[in-house]
Amino acid sequence: MSLTLAQSPGPVSATHDVTNQASPLSPYDASDDAALLEGLRREGAGWAEVDVRRLGQRAGSPGPQEWSELANRHEPVLRTHDRYGHRVDEVDFHPAWHELMRVAVTEGLAGAPWADDRPGAHVARTAGGLVWGHTDAGHGCPTSMTYAAVPALRRQPDLAKVYEPLLTSREYDPGLRVPTEKRGLLAGMGMTEKQGGSDVRTNTTTATPTAEPGVYTLRGHKWFTSAPMCDVFLVLAQAPDGLSCFLVPRVLPDGTRNPFRIQRLKDKLGNRSNASSEPEFDGTVAWLVGPEGWGVKTIIEMVNCTRLDCVMMSAALMRKTLVEAGHHVRHRSAFGARLIDQPLMRNVLADLALESEAATTLTLRLAGAADRAVRGDAGEQAFRRIATAVGKYWVTKRGPAFTAEALECLGGNGYVEDSGMPRHYREAPLLSIWEGSGNVNALDVLRALTREPATVDALFGEIALAQGADTRLDAAVTRLRARLGEATQAGARRLVEQMALTLQASLLVRHAPAAVADAFCATRLGGDWGYAFGTLPDSADLDGILGRALGGGN
Repeated sequence: MSLTLAQSPGPVSATHDVTNQASPLSPYDASDDAALLEGLRREGAGWAEVDVRRLGQRAGSPGPQEWSELANRHEPVLRTHDRYGHRVDEVDFHPAWHELMRVAVTEGLAGAPWADDRPGAHVARTAGGLVWGHTDAGHGCPTSMTYAAVPALRRQPDLAKVYEPLLTSREYDPGLRVPTEKRGLLAGMGMTEKQGGSDVRTNTTTATPTAEPGVYTLRGHKWFTSAPMCDVFLVLAQAPDGLSCFLVPRVLPDGTRNPFRIQRLKDKLGNRSNASSEPEFDGTVAWLVGPEGWGVKTIIEMVNCTRLDCVMMSAALMRKTLVEAGHHVRHRSAFGARLIDQPLMRNVLADLALESEAATTLTLRLAGAADRAVRGDAGEQAFRRIATAVGKYWVTKRGPAFTAEALECLGGNGYVEDSGMPRHYREAPLLSIWEGSGNVNALDVLRALTREPATVDALFGEIALAQGADTRLDAAVTRLRARLGEATQAGARRLVEQMALTLQASLLVRHAPAAVADAFCATRLGGDWGYAFGTLPDSADLDGILGRALGGGN
């Protein structure tokens, strides 16, 4: 039976007009952040502001934002063999990943600060990471490990002489080739194993000396080895005199592949643009870094660097999702008014803004300590030792709750993948897990308190710079001193939380506007706060906080 003319469909017309939806955020300026720029100048890297601003504008532009989405949609693919059956153990990445990596390395976000004698070079890198972190978090893993590998490698001057100039290069040169024939290198690390995780002293990978001094062969496995396409790796293994650190190149000096058999790539919650692998070593050639038995001591400087980057990336995710939420509520209306004009939404955003500024300010203070510590400042070395562990514990813990609340500001629009918010939400927990879970970092703080008393003096010396400026802060310092005298393992998290909040408050009292410092002290220290974001007291200056965090534009 054929359709009659009356039954034929009529002209296609729109069923409705699309209204009350936010426009795309990009392009925007990821460096348009008063707390970041003020911290950059304060910590000695004001000379880098032009570059940070330029990178921030690029990070928020459509191209890099699209790269980020593509690199996560098209995940890395493992190729164990070539078409002829030869073992190759390579990982293929989408071109967008390589674009992200190329910018990061060129802009000095990998090992470049170690070749820069200017005071503040490490602060400039951290500020760059805070703005470039508005793109994709996954490629920050190999850049972070490359940055962190340099001070560890310096434990073995002969190796550092060969590899450091390439690790500090600003040229991104992907592909597995003889390291010394490349224009720039990336470094990874293989520390943890199935049976121990963070308890690396239980590692079973063995290192057998060869006839050549300093050269060993490895046999064993690693459980989480990220970025397996890197050129060289720092690996822990059991040598005759105990757990030791080794340099493992993917390609040997004669051009042959070093045995590095990738069993599989991890199917992860987040960080999906980055490959995390399980490699096996069998006759793998490795060069000793530092003395035998000093494996943990050799990598401790590496851990300090990567923990700082965990804080940095958490702060970047906070700022990114706050900017996304702020943009949405400016362009969305409900119940007769724009969301940004609704008092309760303003409370939520202001509360998030406080958390974001506290995280950013602490991140840059830690970067300043790192910069001055590598230049020989003993006081900053002590402060860095404890404050980095404190910051790593607390800021990374706040990330998941923060990103969830920012996502909720978009409602259902934030729950769909197109918004990008689910990707940020999945990313947030990683920063707390990587380089030691919350418990590991809390216990590390206890270790510093008991074994390195100078760290206590350094922490309280920093906090004392705000003494007398806020009665709630002064009371918190008194409580903190009392709690130190009764520190236990079971109470370690509570102690570290109190240390972090007191330190953040002291920094904001000294450096932030009164609206920010007062609200932070009233809520985080004074107890005038609920159990969720958006519970600031009526006395909080919401206009002052939001004006600083998001500006006054429409």
